[in-house]
Amino acid sequence: MSVTTAPPPVVSARTDPPSSSGRRLKRALKPGTIGKVVVLLVAAFLTLGPVIWTVWTALTPQIAGTAERDFGLSAFVDVFDQVDMVLLIWNSVLVTAACAFGQMLTAALAGYVFARVEFRGSNLLFGVVLATMMVPMQVTIVPVFMLIRGMGLADTLLALILPAIPTAFGTFLMRQYFLGLPAELAEAAQIDGAGPFRTFWSVYAPLALPGLAIVGILAFNFHWNEFFRPLIMTISEQNFTLPLGLVSLQGNLGSGSVATVLAGVVISMIPALLVFVLGQRPLREGLTAGVSK
Repeated sequence: MSVTTAPPPVVSARTDPPSSSGRRLKRALKPGTIGKVVVLLVAAFLTLGPVIWTVWTALTPQIAGTAERDFGLSAFVDVFDQVDMVLLIWNSVLVTAACAFGQMLTAALAGYVFARVEFRGSNLLFGVVLATMMVPMQVTIVPVFMLIRGMGLADTLLALILPAIPTAFGTFLMRQYFLGLPAELAEAAQIDGAGPFRTFWSVYAPLALPGLAIVGILAFNFHWNEFFRPLIMTISEQNFTLPLGLVSLQGNLGSGSVATVLAGVVISMIPALLVFVLGQRPLREGLTAGVSK
């Protein structure tokens, strides 16, 4: 009686494909990728290095009469002792918020008119508006100061707000943004009986929130750190903005320290940083609303 035996199972020499983590590791170890990472690290160090040094120096003031440093908030306390920081911050917030809101409003209205309202000479007028961007502020500061003084607004916060409300860059930005929106929306609104202002306010303004957010953030950052115009337009300390107050703080170095000045700089950076961080959410919401509508 013969016994048949089954052939032994064939063992395949198949190898498993490399995992996705292994492929990512190989790509990360490529010379080109390593070079990009090194360049980005150097750029980050050059950008954040002065900021880190400023914050660290403000937190570690030098002890008087010694070379030792003490970690703490004493430099920030000295800032409030030497200058009226509450008044300076209030003036800066008031001027900057008014300038940002005024620029958002005028840029939206002017940009919509240049983009959607047809009238004779619109292209020529828009070219004149763009031409003002080529004129430096130092050229027009004297005529503007004479006009402000003639209006009786010299050495006031309105002298800093009113000339800054019209913005050629914001007008250009919003015009290009409105041109990118569908023109059929205005036609549909006209069929429903909406006028030009109602069409702007109810149809185009909600879709223009991303552009308005950009105008507002840029205006806030510029006017919060502005130094030249407040130096010319204001004389009394009660109307000084934060940059001018920091200069007067720098003049007290004989009784203070470099850490005190840098502590004032750190305080001035906080509002701009908060506006930049908080402004990301309205920008994203505006983009989503524009797509859905």
